[in-house]
Amino acid sequence: MRVLFFGTPLFSEIVLEKLIEKHEVVGVVCQPDKPANRGKKLVSPNIKHLAEERGIKVYQFEKLKENLDVINNINPDIFVTASYGKILPKALLDMKLCINVHPSMLPKYRGATPIQTALLNGDKKTGVTIMKTDVGMDDGDIILQKEVEILDEDDYNSLMPKLADDGAGLLLQALEEIENKTVKFIKQDDSKATFTKLIQKEDALLDFNESAENLVNKVRAYVENPTAYFYLGDDRIKVYKAKVEAGDLPNVGIGDVVTVNKKMFLIKTGKDTLSILKCQASGGKVLDVKDFLNGYRF
Repeated sequence: MRVLFFGTPLFSEIVLEKLIEKHEVVGVVCQPDKPANRGKKLVSPNIKHLAEERGIKVYQFEKLKENLDVINNINPDIFVTASYGKILPKALLDMKLCINVHPSMLPKYRGATPIQTALLNGDKKTGVTIMKTDVGMDDGDIILQKEVEILDEDDYNSLMPKLADDGAGLLLQALEEIENKTVKFIKQDDSKATFTKLIQKEDALLDFNESAENLVNKVRAYVENPTAYFYLGDDRIKVYKAKVEAGDLPNVGIGDVVTVNKKMFLIKTGKDTLSILKCQASGGKVLDVKDFLNGYRF
């Protein structure tokens, strides 16, 4: 099939790589280049580089509504979206069938951050859904779904590629069913819908009044962006990996730090103890806890 693909982050890139193997991708629509870091130099999405390497034309529209004629002239058989980052206008959806790869078991976790939300909530399983894209927020008919186990050691960086890979496989199956006219569309039960929220930087601040388990889940969810953090005095410490140590630290208050033989970096929480395993001081490198404790002055 002639596919016009809409997607921007790494999740989309993983899906696109598999899609290219089986179908003719006639274009990739991704978000415009954006300024990054202090120099504000424009940085392109990785998916743009992948598409250009494969000889696929890339479109980076500021506004889709103003480019409907361009899209129509591409003349695809179908639109496919995977974490594109914008809601498609009704006028575009009226042109062709559009299907979406969504990393949750819809109607659970509609919205932009289903992977992070599953990790934040300490879920033991999640999944991926292929759905018909509608004008609402991830409320279109379901085509296919697959559950995916969340391992205790999973964080966003390990769970996201698994979901993208499984989602790509399901996408190919859905496209085959559409081609063969055997596809079935199943209405979502809106009464069971839950929604995710956009992540703000302040969401990643570790509140040590919470349980250590909740804080570990926050570290897992935000490891890629914006990265969980707390303050030691005026120094912001980013946390990339942590675990729960059962039991409380004696004779210290919530939020107090205890180090043990420069091997353990412990913080008392509202329940149990948080053990920092990998972190980064302001202006420093990401270090395992032993290397961090050997060089950091408290």
